[in-house]
Amino acid sequence: MKLVDHFEQGLDAPICLTWELTYACNLSCVHCLSSSGRRDPRELTTDECKAVIDELQRMQVFYVNIGGGEPTVRPDFWELVEYAVAHQVGVKFSTNGLRITPERARWLAATDYVDVQISLDGASAEVNDPVRGEGSYDMAVTAMRNLRDAGFRDFKISVAVTRHNVPQLDEFAALAAEYGAQLRITRLRPSGRGADVWHDLHPTADQQMVLYQWLLANGEKVLTGDSFFHLNALGSTPLPGLNLCGAGRVVCLIDPVGDVYACPFAIHDNFLAGNVRDAGGFASVWRESELFARLRSPQPAGACSSCSAFDSCRGGCPAAKFFTGLPLDGPDPECVQGHGERALELVGAGARPRPDKDHSHRTRRTKSAAVPVAIGWGPPAEPMAPVARPCDTSPLAGFRL
Repeated sequence: MKLVDHFEQGLDAPICLTWELTYACNLSCVHCLSSSGRRDPRELTTDECKAVIDELQRMQVFYVNIGGGEPTVRPDFWELVEYAVAHQVGVKFSTNGLRITPERARWLAATDYVDVQISLDGASAEVNDPVRGEGSYDMAVTAMRNLRDAGFRDFKISVAVTRHNVPQLDEFAALAAEYGAQLRITRLRPSGRGADVWHDLHPTADQQMVLYQWLLANGEKVLTGDSFFHLNALGSTPLPGLNLCGAGRVVCLIDPVGDVYACPFAIHDNFLAGNVRDAGGFASVWRESELFARLRSPQPAGACSSCSAFDSCRGGCPAAKFFTGLPLDGPDPECVQGHGERALELVGAGARPRPDKDHSHRTRRTKSAAVPVAIGWGPPAEPMAPVARPCDTSPLAGFRL
């Protein structure tokens, strides 16, 4: 059996577990996939987080990707990092650079099994700050400088590709070289607040070709994960990375209140598998969830099955399809054969599922009544009752440098 076949059927423990420790954030990035900003007072306590780490150790999860929000604003963040490392669970955390002081950079450089990922969406302030917020470019560069000066090699510069930064790919690579970092680029998904800006920010068809050619030339030096396997339909040479949606198979997400979702890009009740506070904890959710069982079963290829490029792109990203109103067995909205663009023309605005979590500093829209949307596996979801969101506490409550 090929390795990818094992992945399709799911593993005993996730290879890549993303854990968002808090929704609190000092920024309000327009494309934030978790609509972060305000802290949710229901978030897991320090002891509950340590219990999850204990469970991950027993499951032999190698490392976790910690994010948010801005995870470092949790007062217990460094304590949890130390606890994870002491229990053989490596940590890679994503940050906008807020708390990467020279002293903390030296601590990180001296700590084993910890990696740092600085988020940056423009190789200049002029491109980055309209997306991430005024001053965010300088803050990220300061953090990068502190890490470099502390001797931390190969930290990551993480870029969500937009139509405004595609022309800066070489500049991002130069930044990584200057700071002794490794470049990581990811796909912009229409998740969270990104649902409001995706149509304006995602790369054009011509830019998709530019990106594909650039990755062919530079891919061995650049991390992409499974972000761009939909681009494989552009040529006979596959891009590095997993050519498969790993949702519920090899990846999943734990959110700040302990909810477990199939994918970091699908924070929506239709992709909710359980909660770590439930009986059996995270292991029970991962191994026994009905949703994950469906995801690990053979999935219909739908209309894409007749496309000659299907084996290359595997139909694309289910989260991108879901939040643009396309069926999960339909084409990717960024299908490089043009099928997604044509399919989007048939989708009415009211048919697009809205992200049902919003922790933004300010409410950007009035949420209309939710419409249940079937995700394509099993019976349609039942309508969700309105749930109060106690997210009105300060995002920097308890914060100290």
